[in-house]
Amino acid sequence: MQKRRLGRTDIEITPVGLGCWQFSQGANWMSRVWDTVPQETITAIIDTALKGGMNWFDTAESYGSGRSEQMLSAALSKLGVRPGSVVVATKWFPIFRTSRSIPATIDTRVACLGSYPIDLYQIHQPWSFSPIPAQMREMAKLLRAGKIRSIGVSNFSARQMESAHAALASEGIVLASNQVRFNLLDRGIERNGLLEAAKRLGITIIAWSPLAQGALTGRFHEDPSLVQKLPPMRKIMGGISASGVARSRPLIDELRLIARAHGISVAQAALAWTVSFHGEAVVAIPGATKAAQAEQSAGSMGVRLTDKELAKIDELSRAAGKR
Repeated sequence: MQKRRLGRTDIEITPVGLGCWQFSQGANWMSRVWDTVPQETITAIIDTALKGGMNWFDTAESYGSGRSEQMLSAALSKLGVRPGSVVVATKWFPIFRTSRSIPATIDTRVACLGSYPIDLYQIHQPWSFSPIPAQMREMAKLLRAGKIRSIGVSNFSARQMESAHAALASEGIVLASNQVRFNLLDRGIERNGLLEAAKRLGITIIAWSPLAQGALTGRFHEDPSLVQKLPPMRKIMGGISASGVARSRPLIDELRLIARAHGISVAQAALAWTVSFHGEAVVAIPGATKAAQAEQSAGSMGVRLTDKELAKIDELSRAAGKR
């Protein structure tokens, strides 16, 4: 599987990794978003992802107060995956905290991940009580101490990302990535300067919710009644509504035609567009609650859409997206 550099680091990742938010085991407020996924299912999902060619996993402190990290580590260990042979990304939770919490909590992150090192450590939100340069100085100390391999941010605006980049550059360190929402129904980063700045600075965009919480699988278009069965938080975060389903139907219909031509699923066509339309600037981390979903996501890396298909999807996506 062809890999890409994570920003300007020496870390190589596949275009699609596995998002592990759904492994929170219902801890803290995650019960409002995800049902509990049994450990044996998590292990099967990760096994399928690895066999499909994925080489990295993204988790976070806030995903079940460390439960997702623990579930990921337990599954990798059970599968006999050698530490260092896969890339692990996690995040520090900044809300109601100062930058002093970064070194104070790193040992807990390390403990939750067991023997699997932190290859990418990210600031989860730009909402710390401390300014961005102070946060970056603490992250730089962790990197120099060998506790993490690279530094990223998540949900940062273009201006905030550039501030983080500049602060790290003054320390002789690169900012590897910015993890933001990006999919065919939410392309705000193309309009607000974020994607342009990331490309200029050599920062990888990690697209979370690349399937818009399932809206880009086509299942809500096949059965619109499923929208009402979603947990409210999922509907809000995915922007899923009856009107949204109606507006995006032409896009889904086109994705279905393209998928049929390639012998793939609608979701695979959507993921293939996400990680190829902007060259190597964007990678994606779809989640999975079933092994079959991980298999589909991994399979999307082998899809090669034509320029005409990419352009048609682009056109319909702009009409279907957020307003």
